[in-house]
Amino acid sequence: MDFDLPEEHSAFRDVIRRWVDNECPKDSARELEADEDNYPHALWDKFTEAGLHGVGIDEEFGGQGGDVLMQMVLARELARSLGGLSWIWGITSFAGSKSIGLYGSEEQKAKYLPRIAAGELKAAISFTEPGGGTDLLGSMATTAERVDGGWVLNGEKIWSSSAHVADYLLCIARSDKTVEKAHQGLTLFWVPADSQGVSITPLPKLGMRSMGSCTVVYDNVFVADENVLAEPHNAWYTLLPTLNNERIMVGAFCLGVIDGVLEDALAYVMQRKAFGRFIGEFQALQHYIADIATAQKTTELLLYYCASKQARGEPVGNEANMLKLHASEAANQAADLGIQMLGGMGYSAETDMQRYWRDSRLWRIGPITNEMVKNGIAQSLGLPRSY
Repeated sequence: MDFDLPEEHSAFRDVIRRWVDNECPKDSARELEADEDNYPHALWDKFTEAGLHGVGIDEEFGGQGGDVLMQMVLARELARSLGGLSWIWGITSFAGSKSIGLYGSEEQKAKYLPRIAAGELKAAISFTEPGGGTDLLGSMATTAERVDGGWVLNGEKIWSSSAHVADYLLCIARSDKTVEKAHQGLTLFWVPADSQGVSITPLPKLGMRSMGSCTVVYDNVFVADENVLAEPHNAWYTLLPTLNNERIMVGAFCLGVIDGVLEDALAYVMQRKAFGRFIGEFQALQHYIADIATAQKTTELLLYYCASKQARGEPVGNEANMLKLHASEAANQAADLGIQMLGGMGYSAETDMQRYWRDSRLWRIGPITNEMVKNGIAQSLGLPRSY
């Protein structure tokens, strides 16, 4: 059994790693992230120039091709330097290319995928309800009423990252109130963000700065039938494969953060002196380094396993949950240890440890809390539902 990346993927990783070092170094990421009020359009444009928006999109639609594993290699390399800013690429990759590429109609693919691949279209995910959080299905208050030629949306969403600069919003709403179970009667909409009745407000937050997260209000918003994705009233079953992909992508971003933390920690402990010695000679700090390196390798193995399974079309739901759980906890702990090793400089905005910590802290909460992930894993082992 070969645990190494295939040659094609390894070559792609090396190219992207050099590109990131040249075009998106950590000092530039700190500057972009510090400018919380301004979306980094220049970073998006760099991704466009490098063809990164087309990774995972078939060549027939103007993309670069590449499977799920290739996408995750890219996500990891971006996050090593950019941390949470990697979502500048990841959101549209998920909400646009992955969603439309998987369950869009042929007309929708032909219309939108070339624009996504060319960097001409930004998308945002508009799922979370203000009163629901992880309880997306039980809290679904956003409604879609059938009208002539389309649907009318009413409701509010929260934590919709980059919605304020998006061209389209991937929105889920309740379209049938007569169903027996909460996961039934839901429909996916590809909503033009400039539609009449859509209002978007950015939210201040701890991490993931600069890219913006927003509330989105839908006030009698008309959405044409041609902007319904997949089968009406059946959105939850449609979404499940992409939700697994999102958790795998979170795992890749977390692994990139671990890479960045380990890289910075090793450099620091080998040049910082205390008590007449390099601090990398101290046993306690060597143990921290060993813990981070071990987390890096275990996360890498689980990531490549999950991504390879999904690329082959095999079921990967439980493994994707385990990856999201393990990777997010490991990344946040690694960043915390990194702050501890750097001491006061780890707490300073002049270094990246605090940025890695703030960004990775979110991944323990979203897109699903780690407590809910554990519930799902336990249920998969035959234990009763606990919530």
